[in-house]
Amino acid sequence: MKQLATIILAAGKGKRMKSDNPKVVFELAGKPMINRVIETADKINSDIIIVVVGYKKDIVIDTVPKNRKIKFVEQKEQNGTGHAVMVTKELFQNFDGNVFILCGDVPLLRYQTLEKMLAHHLEVNATCTVLTAVMNDALKYGRIVRNESGNIKQIIEYKDATAEQKAIMEINTGIYCFDAQSLFWSLNQINSNNKQNEYYLTDTLEILNNSGNLVTSVLLEDMTEASGVNSKEQLVNLEKEFFKR
Repeated sequence: MKQLATIILAAGKGKRMKSDNPKVVFELAGKPMINRVIETADKINSDIIIVVVGYKKDIVIDTVPKNRKIKFVEQKEQNGTGHAVMVTKELFQNFDGNVFILCGDVPLLRYQTLEKMLAHHLEVNATCTVLTAVMNDALKYGRIVRNESGNIKQIIEYKDATAEQKAIMEINTGIYCFDAQSLFWSLNQINSNNKQNEYYLTDTLEILNNSGNLVTSVLLEDMTEASGVNSKEQLVNLEKEFFKR
């Protein structure tokens, strides 16, 4: 049976939290957000859980419970999501399997949703499976562009989208399942030629699609699961949702 890994992106500061602490250590219902995401990764039986740390990394490392499955990798400069995943490459030299990419500030994602993604990913033999959502007001999320077959051709970040692409209502939640070797092969080919001068993880999808790999999706029904925390107000709102559950 193939291995399963999870990479959790947790290197950012979170300026809008108005605190010197890293955003991911803020508690939701008495537990740090990063630990909720780690628990989700553990529930899907990840063989290895990699936490990408950066800003005040020691605080994040000290917050996470000790576990032989958990490895920490430092992203010294924050050059985008693609760069954040790139820094974990050494840990995947001899890895044969799939890898989830999650965000450390998205605490209400259900493990059942990841299980559904993985089942679909394996069933159709996909190289990448993206969790998408349809929104009446798609705000500034990346837009899902599909090919003639109905599979994902590319994800366009809002800042780089045309007016026609901004009219698309299907968005990227930022949650992915990749074939690990294909992920790092495609990461080697991305560049930072975009409005934010960053290495976008989303650029790997177009590269994979163009090389004949299947990039597919699973639709998220409850957008709360993919809601990130960018401010203390959002944290309070997500905590209310948590108690509703």
